[in-house]
Amino acid sequence: MLWTAIPVVALAATASAQLDYAYSPPSYPSPWMRGGNGWQDAYAKAQAFVSQLTLLEKVNLTTGVGWEGEACVGNTGSIPRLGFRGLCLQDSPLGVRFADSVSAFPSGMNVAATWQTRLFKSRGLAMGQEHKGKGVDVQLGPVAGPIGRVPAGGRNWEGFSPDPVLTGIAMAETIKGIQDAGVVANAKHYVGNEQEHNREATNNGAVPAYSANIDDKTMHELYLWPFADSVRAGVGSVMCSYNRINNSYGSQNSYTLNYLLKNELDFQGFVVSDWWAQHSGVASALAGLDMTMAGDQGLASGNTYWGSNLTAAILNGTIPQWRIDDMAVRIMSAYFKVGRDPNVDGKTIVNFNSWSQDTYGYIHPQANEGYQQINYHVNVQDGHARLIREIGGASTVLLKNTNNALPLKKPKSVAVIGEDAHDNPAGPNACGDRGCDVGTLAMGWGSGTANFPYLIAPVTALRAQAQKDKTLFTNASNNYDFDAITRAVSSASVAIVFGNADSGEAYINVDGNAGDRNNLTLWQNADAVIKHVASINPNTIVVLHTVGPVMIEEYKQHPNITAILWAGLPGQESGNAITDILYGVRNPSAKSVFTWGKKREDWGVDVIYNFNSDNPQLSFNEGVFIDYRHFDAAGIEPSYEFGYGLSYTNYTYSNLKIVKNNPGPYEPTVGKTSAAPTFGTIDYNADNAQFPPGFHAVNKYVYPFLDGPVPTGLPQNIPPKATDGSPQPKLPAGGSGGGNRQLWDTVYTVSATVTNTGSVKGTEIAQLYISLGGPTDPKVMLRGFDDLILDPGESETFTVQLTRRDLSNWDTVSQNWVISDYPKTVYVGASSRNLPLSGKLA
Repeated sequence: MLWTAIPVVALAATASAQLDYAYSPPSYPSPWMRGGNGWQDAYAKAQAFVSQLTLLEKVNLTTGVGWEGEACVGNTGSIPRLGFRGLCLQDSPLGVRFADSVSAFPSGMNVAATWQTRLFKSRGLAMGQEHKGKGVDVQLGPVAGPIGRVPAGGRNWEGFSPDPVLTGIAMAETIKGIQDAGVVANAKHYVGNEQEHNREATNNGAVPAYSANIDDKTMHELYLWPFADSVRAGVGSVMCSYNRINNSYGSQNSYTLNYLLKNELDFQGFVVSDWWAQHSGVASALAGLDMTMAGDQGLASGNTYWGSNLTAAILNGTIPQWRIDDMAVRIMSAYFKVGRDPNVDGKTIVNFNSWSQDTYGYIHPQANEGYQQINYHVNVQDGHARLIREIGGASTVLLKNTNNALPLKKPKSVAVIGEDAHDNPAGPNACGDRGCDVGTLAMGWGSGTANFPYLIAPVTALRAQAQKDKTLFTNASNNYDFDAITRAVSSASVAIVFGNADSGEAYINVDGNAGDRNNLTLWQNADAVIKHVASINPNTIVVLHTVGPVMIEEYKQHPNITAILWAGLPGQESGNAITDILYGVRNPSAKSVFTWGKKREDWGVDVIYNFNSDNPQLSFNEGVFIDYRHFDAAGIEPSYEFGYGLSYTNYTYSNLKIVKNNPGPYEPTVGKTSAAPTFGTIDYNADNAQFPPGFHAVNKYVYPFLDGPVPTGLPQNIPPKATDGSPQPKLPAGGSGGGNRQLWDTVYTVSATVTNTGSVKGTEIAQLYISLGGPTDPKVMLRGFDDLILDPGESETFTVQLTRRDLSNWDTVSQNWVISDYPKTVYVGASSRNLPLSGKLA
């Protein structure tokens, strides 16, 4: 952590062409919770709860018990005196990780491709219900970091889209769904975690994690944007990232945590570290971290930065009481905000175990202690398969459809080709955390996964459809047996070829891909298979299960490839969902959430696989120009643009209307906060914080107790104001959840008429883009969208309310949002490059 005092505006000065070795200015003290933005009731309950806690009990709330210390991937300490079992934090953003009898939902990327807010929230609600049914308190999702800066980024599929508005809306609706189920949502990974390579320190800490160097303007207009939407939606927790931001680790970066998140965005919940992303004790506490996970310093290390050390830091006065109280109150406020009751939920058992599927086992598996029933095998799926199938179909993007090759209408014969169409012979959960690419792909790998209760492979559903239609059916699963493939497709009326591309988290290496993809081509030899089939069969349909874009320009141009579909990572109902689309049970409505380039260089940015430095610098010199913004600015023609997707019907756009509203002038937030409050009293007698006589300490379990005298007289390097609990000035751009409340004032209302001119019912995703008009602004930026369900010949009005925030740029000097004098234009249409309607904002 850099303690050197640098004015906040100094960060803005780094917005030059080169950001290497950028500095993160210190910002102290850590803002204390005030209970605004709909948190009032939860805050009052948390104050009452925390006021009755001892210091040790407060510390227990903030510190994980260590890896495999309890049933969940993350477990805080308990409060036995009150019968409170502590909190269970569990992956993942697409289901309950490590559990049985749960659903495997479509990825975040997939649900984003539906562009349907109803499905965003419904998926969040269903996932939240399953987590709650298993006894989980905090679901570790959704994901806005990575946002998808580089197309080969390993965990892009866990999030939603490289566009901040689409990601922000998806984050907000998902959070609302999860928390409506009574589970605390966790917005992650904050911030700049855009690739897997070097995300953590290497060489035993000698080489630090890469520093994501982001200038002030880019931070606000791109990477912070969806987190602001998350805070505005009331998210209960935020997870900081492994990487450094402007050369300060995310878990102790006082600028990103104190200044941006807790002050400017007025975040009222708690900040938790990613697992073992904490690098200090006192520094991280003062910089705004509220909870450490997994609690130990390293995997099953047994030692901790907090726990007993946090207790000692309070007792010797290094950390003031108001800071530990604020940590505890933030944690419990998030708990109460989602409707939890410590007298009920705090005594409810966690009915699964992350470390064993057996019914009986150790409750403390790291220590092999506490043999008891650990799994109750509670089925929490509750009919969610229907929703999963709906999202799977609604997220399948039809990229090409020549001469109405689709939908299929009882073809005489069909051949289903490719390993990706078939089951993994060892089962869908054969590889831990899905760390392999065998058979069909419906989920990436890593901690962002869940166990499949089952997986419907495409071949299974397509065979069943063929039997129903009395269609001759053949298939070939071996991507290297070209003789078998030739026999299968030679006389088929239609050949459906499946291919995939996988990625995931860095701790698993699959076929030489250490999280991030090594290339943007298909896996399993699928490119060769597609070319071979297309050379034989004149009606070849390509279906892609990929974690992001791959090179498909050749397939777009190939005359024998009549259709291309992107099905992404659709979850357990994969085969049924793609069959619904191929046979017209569902009319495709999905739109691509990323740009499809013709070659890897088209994106302008890429994963850095080898830094060749003992201080890795990952500088975001491109600013806000990622994905379609870059393609537009550089004049690069993609294979398929952001927002693109075909239907089995046609739509027209007409009658653009722009109405100006008069919300009044923008007023910067002024004034000061109240002084930092404290709750209850601290017993400063260190003798009462020791391990109790005769206490049995579980091996490697993290406790808050002291094991000796409190350290005193140590050299201190406390930043100025870090312990100052006096009233603090409010930020002009802050004051409310997500930022200044006037940012959400409606300035213009834009509407247009969308008409279904085809012969079948369909859903059109209408999109609104804006040009802010400045010389350094993107050509267009997404600002609104809606799904319009239209019968043949039916018209409906598409309406977007443009807010002050939508029209503003971040001003690095005033540290506020400003609407520039440049002329502004709105565009409405079907994709980022198909915008038939436009109008000036007067």
